[in-house]
Amino acid sequence: MKIALSQISPKLSRDNFDLHENAIREVSNIADVIVFPELSMNGYMLMDSVYEDAFLLSELTLFEELSQDIDIIIGAATKEEHKIYNSALYFSEGKLVSIHHKNNLPNYGMFQESRFFFAGDSLKSFETAHGKVMMVVCEDLWSSKIIDEISMQKPEIVYVIANSPARGFTEEDLEIEKKWRRILSTTAILSGAHVIFVNRVGFEDGLGFWGKSMIFDSEGIITASAKMFERDMIIGTVDHKLSKVQKYLLRAN
Repeated sequence: MKIALSQISPKLSRDNFDLHENAIREVSNIADVIVFPELSMNGYMLMDSVYEDAFLLSELTLFEELSQDIDIIIGAATKEEHKIYNSALYFSEGKLVSIHHKNNLPNYGMFQESRFFFAGDSLKSFETAHGKVMMVVCEDLWSSKIIDEISMQKPEIVYVIANSPARGFTEEDLEIEKKWRRILSTTAILSGAHVIFVNRVGFEDGLGFWGKSMIFDSEGIITASAKMFERDMIIGTVDHKLSKVQKYLLRAN
């Protein structure tokens, strides 16, 4: 199967439908799945505007229509009754198949998510035409409990959507990128899953996002990666049909 990683720079507003639709139509005849970053429909530094800018699920039906030709994962602030969540949504075959609400909301330094969002309280796998899948949002994966749960559920593909700001600059590299590579590779090795990481780029209120979206195989090896600090679209090939025995032998070797 082919997975498109759409590394975009969304506006800090609700006005991101065209950005998504154009990217989807660009690859709908090439890829099986397209993945956007965390909060791709809203931008990151929403603060108090989240109460006006969060989407009802009924406002996202465009993606149901577009998913007739390609599976779609978006990030959005979603509103359910009086609660607002930082969510990942999976659309396929004309319907919303699954929604994951970010469990771990950071509230330190530059991050103030727990002031504006409710935390999700579950992590579930679900079946798609392209295998058994799980979705997590950014800080979720910095929890050993989440990685343990992913390993126990044994999905074939884990989608990680993120808004990771650049920090920890050195002469040679970016410390946050190194940490993310270790976490993503470890998740792939422990779960035996392919791990798809999609991070945004661009600037908001002094924060710069570094991109470098990546695909890891079940051995924890990077098989495709996007540019750093630039908008990019890459398409990687993933063999999600490897048997459990094949995955075990690959990791053992």
